Amino acid sequence: MSEPQFFPLATSLNFGEVAAISGVTLPEGVDPARKVTGAAALENAGPADLAYMDNPKYTDALAATAAGLCLVSARFAERVPAGTTALVSPAPYHAFAKVLARFFPSALKPGSVFGSQGVAPGAFVHATAVLEAGVTVDPGAVIGPGAEIGAGTVVGSHAVVGPQVRIGRNCSIGPGCSLQATLIGNRVIIHPGARIGQDGFGFAMSPRGHMKVPQIGRVIIQDDVEIGANTCIDRGASRDTVIGEGTKIDNLVQIGHNVVIGRHCVIVSQVGIAGSSTLEDFVVLGGQVGLAGHLTVGMGAQVAAQSGVAGDIPRGARYGGYPAQPALSWARESALLKTLVANRGKGRTEGRGEG
Repeated sequence: MSEPQFFPLATSLNFGEVAAISGVTLPEGVDPARKVTGAAALENAGPADLAYMDNPKYTDALAATAAGLCLVSARFAERVPAGTTALVSPAPYHAFAKVLARFFPSALKPGSVFGSQGVAPGAFVHATAVLEAGVTVDPGAVIGPGAEIGAGTVVGSHAVVGPQVRIGRNCSIGPGCSLQATLIGNRVIIHPGARIGQDGFGFAMSPRGHMKVPQIGRVIIQDDVEIGANTCIDRGASRDTVIGEGTKIDNLVQIGHNVVIGRHCVIVSQVGIAGSSTLEDFVVLGGQVGLAGHLTVGMGAQVAAQSGVAGDIPRGARYGGYPAQPALSWARESALLKTLVANRGKGRTEGRGEG
């Protein structure tokens, strides 16, 4: 059985082109016409491959690499082996990403699973839906009445685009997604299985039972947002749920109704954000962070993985722990607890010896 090439190389580049794309200078004496025909990890790269390194954990792999070209920060440049050309960059990972996008553009976002263009046989598009030229709809996808989809957008197999949903241009809606009560900007990537615009968890509770409260808001997703697989974003209750421009959301994230997320936030997998909380711009939430409802996390704040946030967090702060607190206090508290436990165990051992 042959092994498929899932992401075929779109082009080859020479050393000079790689340097130009990376925004760095090729070392003197290096042939700028030498070809680069792929990219690989340090340990797997060959003479025609580009690699990168910017983490002390991989210094041994760097010293042993056979890569023809390697993007490195200045502090690791001397560790590049003689057979490898070092491209010194202040941000090797960013530079590597730029070159990788040239090599493998099909890996940037989900494309048509069916490999088709236009509306494929087996897709269901309502007569009142409006699709601009260049929209691709894969088999099994459903486009509801009054929906509008911009040019260059791909709607994957068995995705459901509900009534009146608006999707901008050059978006990717992965297979099996469902979208309702949602307005989406341009260049948005939604990975397979995401659920966006379903009702929020709203009930008027009483000892006699819990009455469902109609959720009449929307989800607004601004330009250049990316949403991971199987993430759920509830529509607003009485106002909108908003995901700000450039925000990146990982897989398996739950975002409750009325949540407002600012621009360029990063939300890692398994985060849960309860209703009506606000994240200002450039907030970072580590994996499995939980936020209670009606909170504000200030601009540029960062919350460590598995933290439980029960109160507001000021701008630029670093928080961690359960309940979350300033990172320095959390570290001191953890160290003190560790010391107390160790001393208690030591005291018991000494006591048994005296007996």
